[in-house]
Amino acid sequence: MDRNEAILAELARLYPDAKPELHFSNAYEMLVATVLSAQCTDVRVNMVTPALFAAYPDAAHLAAAEPAQIEPYIRSCGFYHHKSQNLVMAARALVRDYGGEVPNDFEALQKLPGVGRKTANVVMANAFGADAIAVDTHVFRVSNRLGLVHADDVLQTELQLQQVIPKGSWSAAHHWLIYHGRRVCAARKPACERCTLRALCEYAQAAAQ
Repeated sequence: MDRNEAILAELARLYPDAKPELHFSNAYEMLVATVLSAQCTDVRVNMVTPALFAAYPDAAHLAAAEPAQIEPYIRSCGFYHHKSQNLVMAARALVRDYGGEVPNDFEALQKLPGVGRKTANVVMANAFGADAIAVDTHVFRVSNRLGLVHADDVLQTELQLQQVIPKGSWSAAHHWLIYHGRRVCAARKPACERCTLRALCEYAQAAAQ
């Protein structure tokens, strides 16, 4: 077992039940929740989406709304003015182009307002069970600190992770890295002293020298 394999094996051992922390019951809810999660915690998103989904249960209902009607539901998520516009415009695109359904297609998802590469990957992995690696701040930070990748941006991080992680584990590894970033490898003060990966971690080894 090489170093990368050992890191992945330990992450799998640490977080065997890792899963999306956003609450959703279908692809539409996954898409909306992921858009709302930008610069916002999953906990906060999960607090606002029940009322939002009760009022706008599908793309057709959301498409019929005006952004100003959405804002009160999502105000606490931050950037609510911009997010409300993106959500309504994305819903209208879904109704116009896809019969109100979220497309099971990575490229099509990226064409929706407010949907970038990360959001498209999250939806593909979690709503449709596709093999995908969504690179958020946690995945970027932890994978680079561990030395799984050596990348300057999220796209290069994603492409390098695809090379070191078996494809069938892409989605699971995405969640392992997020869990580790939230629970151990914090941005400002990583808990290297209690991290079981420290002997394999480039960041921890450099800090110890």
